[in-house]
Amino acid sequence: MTATLPTPIWHRSRWRRMSGPTLLAGGVLAASVLLHLRDPHQGGSYGHCPWLWLTGTYCPGCGGLRAVNDLTNGDVVAAASSNLLFVASIPFAVLFWGRTMVDRWRGVPRAMTARKALVPIVVFCVLTLAFWVLRNTPAGSWLAP
Repeated sequence: MTATLPTPIWHRSRWRRMSGPTLLAGGVLAASVLLHLRDPHQGGSYGHCPWLWLTGTYCPGCGGLRAVNDLTNGDVVAAASSNLLFVASIPFAVLFWGRTMVDRWRGVPRAMTARKALVPIVVFCVLTLAFWVLRNTPAGSWLAP
């Protein structure tokens, strides 16, 4: 019995290479439409944040649903007021997604080593932790949703 390895992503058809990022974009679009149609600004419309309910402090994601709703209504200032970290991270996520789409369309492999991936991950984690702590202090109360 011989074992066959899966075909590397760069040797697949263009449709197979593009399907993952395309499905991700469709999921984000569907979630955005849902948040546009059902307003999360009304208390309890999507339940309550378990972290806020248990500890009484805001987690880094608190206000994220309201931020998406505000963005779908074209109100960037209100979205930033709900969750500044989320709004500020959108351009980076879009750039990463766009670069992935272009690479997969062209069939160009981009070597991602653990070392290359570690720096942005650590930076994002540190910024998220700082945002989390700061939004729960009196000095950072302007960051609270």
